[in-house]
Amino acid sequence: MAGLFESADGGGAAIALDEFEASILRSLEVQMLELIGPPPGGGSDDPLAALFAEGPTEAPEDPALLRLFPDAYGGPDAPEDPRTGEMAAEFRRYTELDLRARKRDDALAVVRALDGLGGAGGVIEVEAGEFPHWLGALNDLRLTLGTRLEVAEEDDEGLYRLPDSDPRKPLVIAYLWLGAMQESLLETMAG
Repeated sequence: MAGLFESADGGGAAIALDEFEASILRSLEVQMLELIGPPPGGGSDDPLAALFAEGPTEAPEDPALLRLFPDAYGGPDAPEDPRTGEMAAEFRRYTELDLRARKRDDALAVVRALDGLGGAGGVIEVEAGEFPHWLGALNDLRLTLGTRLEVAEEDDEGLYRLPDSDPRKPLVIAYLWLGAMQESLLETMAG
């Protein structure tokens, strides 16, 4: 079961991570939190202020952030159209803060579960209600690593052939491991 999910009692899942795996996964999730950034306004608990908060209207310049927060209209291969750009900006303005908050919550759920191991390895039991957080967090990590590695659609085969001397090799190993972990959680959910 090391590093992959298996079924657990009560419809949940369990994953056994050694100290190194837990440390790597925690480090990746903390980096994800840094990439996503803090909530606007320092994370005010004022629900009225949060209700009226507006997000950015410009797409992020970082390719990984753009992958996590893509434009809702148009796209990289679409012809430049001012109306499409306006619609994308307006959509982003009202949705990106919520999307960032959800991604932040997903990463935090995984970090908290890993912190429950006390810096050592062990088994993490994930209740069915937590599956969306884990799937979201793992997916966000894979999207980010895939963007950094410039992975094209279903280009995993090329990743397996990288020589050990390639400086991207540790990221590739993490990318493939996260994919296997994500797949094992989906299989566990399917029963």
